Amino acid sequence: MNLMEEMHWRGLIQDIMPGTIEQLNKEMTSAYIGFDPTADSLHIGSLVPILLLVHLQKAGHKPLALVGGATGMVGDPSGKSEERNLLSEDVLQHNVQCVKKQLEKFLDFDATKPNAAEMVNNYDWFKDMSFLQFIRDIGKYITVNYMMAKDSVKKRLENETGMSFTEFTYQLVQGYDFYWLYIHKNCKLQMGGSDQWGNIVTGTEIIRKKAGGEAYAFTCPLITKADGGKFGKTEKGNVWLDPQKTSPYQFYQFWLNASDEDATKWIKIFTLLPKETIENLLQEHEKAPHERILQKKLAESLTIFVHSKADYEFAVQASEILFNNETAVILESLNEQQLLQVLEGVPTIHIAKSQIESGYELLRFLTETNVFPSKGEARKMWQSGGIRINKKKIENDCIQITQKHLLQNKYLLVQKGKKNYYLVIVTD
Repeated sequence: MNLMEEMHWRGLIQDIMPGTIEQLNKEMTSAYIGFDPTADSLHIGSLVPILLLVHLQKAGHKPLALVGGATGMVGDPSGKSEERNLLSEDVLQHNVQCVKKQLEKFLDFDATKPNAAEMVNNYDWFKDMSFLQFIRDIGKYITVNYMMAKDSVKKRLENETGMSFTEFTYQLVQGYDFYWLYIHKNCKLQMGGSDQWGNIVTGTEIIRKKAGGEAYAFTCPLITKADGGKFGKTEKGNVWLDPQKTSPYQFYQFWLNASDEDATKWIKIFTLLPKETIENLLQEHEKAPHERILQKKLAESLTIFVHSKADYEFAVQASEILFNNETAVILESLNEQQLLQVLEGVPTIHIAKSQIESGYELLRFLTETNVFPSKGEARKMWQSGGIRINKKKIENDCIQITQKHLLQNKYLLVQKGKKNYYLVIVTD
């Protein structure tokens, strides 16, 4: 398969401008995607554009990753129902540096190669441009009628809050990015999500009218979830690429918990696995969906791609802790950071260190921390073998909880039955 055949097979093409395939088949082509620096980390919604650049470079073309230091100051109205808060220049510059660092992990920036990736920041060419220069040199090429016909504009104008002039001009600003890259970097292709189609086409219009050139574009579908939920969101918010914001363990769990329907689509979109491998996985999954083969491979591929093999191996090991009662040794081997990753979301209980210094009788501990409503219920559960401390079954209901039971001198994991867990945190 050539590049575009593979993109179609993976479900990564929605709209495509005539001549795009011919351009890519003709010569090494420079192509760009813009990344929005409104946060100091990208999230998994950015993985599709990242992977588009990865596929492009693997096929011998030159990827340009544009970090929007200037457009981040304006705010893209595409797909938005209201205007977002504008960030200060200092915050934006910090975010730009963080996003750049993340992108460098996925693309080959070796300058000795003809198709080496490049990072560009549109603040570099906008910072010295005056408003009068912009409307004189760029604004005259695009009519108001043309701009108002865009879906992103029409939807906002129908909204009660309307659209500010700042956001209305966004498509001109993005269009000029494409023009600048066409002139200075010989960039002939822009890619992006389907909600960017109007902005991208504006860029090709400016290139055609101002430079007399030909430029091309394609977009990919916006990723959705089978249950109607927003992709990349959990109850706790975005799933980030920064391990400090979303731990590798939680990142792994997101993909592992994908539905069968989503995993069937996502295995093509989000991994670099070859077609034959993916088709074999799909067949194996269909025969034994309960084994969750697709989800496991998806979680493996993405965790290694975004984080590391060591993070993946830890995530697999850690995943067993809450689902396998033979994991006491693993639990005890974790450092504090790993322990808190694994137990993120487990209900927490705080007790004072003084309560366990001389020993805290088990049944009293279990009732006074409200793990059980009464000693009678706690004793009944203990007698049936349903109480574990740090994954070890409690054999004696007269046991004293002491400091020797603490993990990292601070934590206790209490298990009640098969699925109920409590993280007890001991404070001074």
